[in-house]
Amino acid sequence: MAAAAPPPPPAPAPITLPEPTPSGHTLFTRIRLATAEDVPHIHKLIHQMAVFERLTDLFQATPAALSATLFPPNAPPPFTSFTVFLLELCTSPFPPSQNPHFTPRLKSLHLDLPIHDPEKEAFRSNASDANDDVIVGGFVLFFPNYSTFLAKPGFYIEDIFVRECYRRKGLGKMLLSAVAAQAAKMGYGRVEWVVLDWNVNAIKFYEQMGAQILPEWRICRLTGEALRAHAHVNL
Repeated sequence: MAAAAPPPPPAPAPITLPEPTPSGHTLFTRIRLATAEDVPHIHKLIHQMAVFERLTDLFQATPAALSATLFPPNAPPPFTSFTVFLLELCTSPFPPSQNPHFTPRLKSLHLDLPIHDPEKEAFRSNASDANDDVIVGGFVLFFPNYSTFLAKPGFYIEDIFVRECYRRKGLGKMLLSAVAAQAAKMGYGRVEWVVLDWNVNAIKFYEQMGAQILPEWRICRLTGEALRAHAHVNL
């Protein structure tokens, strides 16, 4: 009689590997509606943008003027007039927060190296729920316009800016996407802005975002004395 076959060896116990954790440094980001308390930072960001765009000779804005025009008494609701999204960054997660007009957009970035911010002290956030590690990194200012061809409102972006030490991290894309998402949510037809023709990096970035560059259009502007002269024209 043949010997019985030996029993099969026991199956190896399954090995559970720990979940991979991102290496390097985590940077937490928040995009929220700006308030009047943010005007000092907005003013500094606009000045840095003027320096970057080589247009400091045109820079006349003051914190008082910004406060009076962006956040006047009895200001209209956000998205119906001038609106500012502020980009904030922190090394720890942001606490949950709610706003009746806009839910802050949160995202975390995993970086190989920490970011050295030489102006960290000057850009500490003034938000009521911000700790000492929350830093303002950029902004976007926009307001409604209208397309007669589409018969729909849209948003026009006046300025979008990320401070130098935080560039090339996808933060500008986050700001632009926040405006586009709000426009889509409200059923708007388009988002428009302008770009300097020498800023090839920005042009490439906008094209990657899906934007069309319209070289056949030109900006027309009345300002200063040329504008004031029309106050005395007798039509």
